[in-house]
Amino acid sequence: MTNATHPFDALMDITARPEVVFVRGAGSYLWDDNRNRYLDFVQGWAVNPLGHSPAVVAEALAAQAKRLLTPSPAFYNGPSLKLAKALVEQSCFDQVFFANSGAEANEGAIKLARKYGAKYKNGAHEIITFEGGFHGRTLATMSASGKKAFEPLFEPKVPGFRKARLNDIESVRKLISPSTVAVMLEPIQGEAGVWPATDAFMQELRALTQQRGLLLIVDEIQTGIGRTGKLFAYQHAGIAPDIMTLGKGIGGGVPLAALLATGHASCFDHGDQGGTFNGNPLMCAAGIAVLEQVGQPDFLKSVVDSGLFLESELQRLSARHGLGDIRGRGLLLALDLKMPIGAAVVAQAFAAGVLINAPQPDTLRFMPALNVSREEISAMIDCLDAVLAKVGAARRVA
Repeated sequence: MTNATHPFDALMDITARPEVVFVRGAGSYLWDDNRNRYLDFVQGWAVNPLGHSPAVVAEALAAQAKRLLTPSPAFYNGPSLKLAKALVEQSCFDQVFFANSGAEANEGAIKLARKYGAKYKNGAHEIITFEGGFHGRTLATMSASGKKAFEPLFEPKVPGFRKARLNDIESVRKLISPSTVAVMLEPIQGEAGVWPATDAFMQELRALTQQRGLLLIVDEIQTGIGRTGKLFAYQHAGIAPDIMTLGKGIGGGVPLAALLATGHASCFDHGDQGGTFNGNPLMCAAGIAVLEQVGQPDFLKSVVDSGLFLESELQRLSARHGLGDIRGRGLLLALDLKMPIGAAVVAQAFAAGVLINAPQPDTLRFMPALNVSREEISAMIDCLDAVLAKVGAARRVA
């Protein structure tokens, strides 16, 4: 696939993409090379907490690029130390390892849990994960995921992951054996269609893992960095996990992720973990800029307020069109369409200049910038209202 301006065929064909090339972004908007503007409620799959090309991130990157890009991970650098300290101070964790992607951070969490099992639990290595979970696209993180589409891919899978059911503590309890070292979950299963773990379940899980001497790992790649109205989603339940992973939003649009652990769980020996670009000062400078903005109490309150407004508008829309429930928390929400029309809705919204996402055929997911305005929410709702009316009419005719 190619045209006179853009050689699309030079990129490996790994997903269906519209023949549109984006060239500029600002806040909640993207522009393509034909000057068409799009209101973005995907934001790179929750990657841009401050919207597209926020000034604070651009300025931090520009200033750091003039000083030092990377000295090698064999040496300390100032931004990585500052960002690690800030994350530790605002969480229940003691140490941080920086990575380049959420999958890499989750891979690190799996390795850390297995190292812990080797050191302290007679070689226990199995990790209980959950049906519907999504932890990344490396071989180990795909194996840890509970995504049905992954099951036939890239066999043989990495062994050692047993699947429980979300919000069913007995299903977890039944899977625990002498080989179990940890339980790993997303506080909200994003790719499955925005299915939250209840606060009560998170509390039960923490109690069970502590009782049985297991590590509790929270994958906050999508829910972390303010997305749910608290800096980290585990804080809603009032618990203290042993390990947490961050990605997406922490970099504000650049490749940055993190593996955090308590002192109790931090057991890597020298040489166990590393990476050429991990913790480089350029990316960490962006992370500092993001955290300084998102970590402010007033900013987090605005996320809660915007999330409640978006939720109420989606509920009104659902009632009008006879659709289903609204799921999620803060500014990670889903609308149950009750019909497999997600792809059609996304395509028609795109044609109308609004970007939304359908992680499942019957579900729409909303991941706007955390500083999205009420006017932008209302504009998206108006577009979606018109699209749903059109799609619904077409289905009735069919």
